[in-house]
Amino acid sequence: MPTNSYQSVLRRDRWIVLAGLVSITALAWLYVTDMAIDMDGIMNMPTSGDVLTMTRSVHWTASNFVLTSVMWVVMMVGMMVPGASPMILMFTKVNHKQRENDEPFVPTVIFVAGYITIWSVYSVATAGLQLGLQDADLLSPILTSTSAIYSGITLVVVGLYQLTTIKNACLRHCQTPLSFLTTSWRDGYSGAFRMGLSHGAFCVGCCWALMALLFVGGVMNVLWGVAITIFVFAEKLMQPGPMFPRISGGMLVAWGIWTVAMAGH
Repeated sequence: MPTNSYQSVLRRDRWIVLAGLVSITALAWLYVTDMAIDMDGIMNMPTSGDVLTMTRSVHWTASNFVLTSVMWVVMMVGMMVPGASPMILMFTKVNHKQRENDEPFVPTVIFVAGYITIWSVYSVATAGLQLGLQDADLLSPILTSTSAIYSGITLVVVGLYQLTTIKNACLRHCQTPLSFLTTSWRDGYSGAFRMGLSHGAFCVGCCWALMALLFVGGVMNVLWGVAITIFVFAEKLMQPGPMFPRISGGMLVAWGIWTVAMAGH
């Protein structure tokens, strides 16, 4: 294929992929926002006291667990796909290079499906954690923390994880998409899906603790969720190195200690 024609096709396909990523992110956030508005409306009803009692006494069923898991899956798509977009777009570029060399070509959606699969597994586990926290009365009916001590401990744990070598190694992987793709490339549909799984695993290793901050500021707090999403996106765009996680980790630890200290006043 002539160079100009190849570049034109690549640009077109990258725009198509980018439009798809923006669309699924927007749909995910619309879903989460709609749920947050519905929850806020219920809690502001005149009988909100009865609703509070009713929500606290809910007996969790398989249906509750499935719906909660779906909510987390959609939320993780909305929060994590933007941060994964550089890797996904780089996959599109490398994949086109494979096609130019008459190597097997695989739609980018297969790679994305692998990535979302890993975050779906994480979402199911987190749904179980949410239910446990609600049963322990550490989360309110609107899914915000009810304990300053719990919030402070969570902030400290997240901050300390930001300082670990595991966090830094996983973040470095996310910050260098070309390096990952050139060293871990696998041909075919199953290969693309496995690469998506691998990248998703590194991404979970990088960001699982940051997602726990939702239990502090509110699972259905849209502004809080957007703030975490922007932070994750910015973190992955930084030049590889431990400086940014160290600064954010130190701030979170200090915030957590202050929160616990103030709980006794």
